[in-house]
Amino acid sequence: MKKVFAIIALMGVFTFGMTQSVSAQDEAVDTAATEQVDSAAAAPEAAADEAVSEAEEEEVETGFYKGVKKKFIEGDAGFMSLVAVALILGLAFCIERIIYLSLSKINSSKMIEEIEDALLNKGNIEAAKEVARETRGPIASIFYQGLLRMDDGIDQVEKTVVAYGAVQASALEKNCSWITLFIGMAPSLGFLGTVFGMVQAFDDIQKAGDISPTVVAGGMKVALLTTIFGIVVALILQVFYNYILAEIEGLTSKMEDSTISLLDIVAKYHSKQK
Repeated sequence: MKKVFAIIALMGVFTFGMTQSVSAQDEAVDTAATEQVDSAAAAPEAAADEAVSEAEEEEVETGFYKGVKKKFIEGDAGFMSLVAVALILGLAFCIERIIYLSLSKINSSKMIEEIEDALLNKGNIEAAKEVARETRGPIASIFYQGLLRMDDGIDQVEKTVVAYGAVQASALEKNCSWITLFIGMAPSLGFLGTVFGMVQAFDDIQKAGDISPTVVAGGMKVALLTTIFGIVVALILQVFYNYILAEIEGLTSKMEDSTISLLDIVAKYHSKQK
C-alpha cells in the first residue's frame, strides 16, 4: 500500500509540474499574442496620426497661399497687380546686379602677383597684359588700360587708371536707379489704392445714405490691403538694394587699393629700366 501511495504521490507531483509548465507556456503565448494585437492596433493609429499631421501641414500651407490670394483679390486687382509688377521688375533688376557683381569679384592679390612677376622679374609687358586680358572683372580691365600706357610714363598711366576707374565704378552702379524707382513706386501705388478705397467708401456711404460699418468696410479693406502690400514690396526691394550697395562699396574699395598697387609696380618698373 505504501508503494501505491508513493507512486500516486509521484504521479501527482509530475502532473502538477506538467500543468504549471503548460500554463506558463499558455501565458507566454497569450502575452505574445496580446503584444502583437496591440502593436497591430497601434500601427494604424500611428499611421493615422502621421497622416493627420501631414494633412494639417498641407492645409496650413494651402491656407496661407489661399489667404494671400484672397487678400490680393480683395485689395482691388488693378492696384494690386501694379504693386506685383513693381515687385517683379524690381527683383529682376536686383538679380541682374547681384549676378554682375558676383562675376566682378576676383582674386585680385593673385593677379597683382602675376603682373608684378611679369614686369619686375621678367620685364615682359606683353605677359602682364595677357594676365590682365584673360582675367574678368573691372579691376583687370583697369589694369589692362594702365598697362597699355606703360611706354608713355607713370603720369599717363595714372591718368588712364583714374579715368577708366571712374567708368568702371559707374558700370557697377548701372540699373541701381531703377531699383530705387520701384522702391518708391510700390508704396506710392499702395497709397494710391488707399485713396481709391477711401473714395469708394464715401461713394458707398452716399449711395446707402447711412454710415454703418457694413457700408464702410469694403472701401476701408481695399485701402488697408493695398497699403500693406505696397509697404511689403518696398521693404523686400530695400533689403536687396542695401546688399547691392554694400557689394558695390566693397568692389570700389578693392579697385582703389589695386590701382595703388599697380602704380607702385609701374613706378618700380620704370626705375628699374633706368
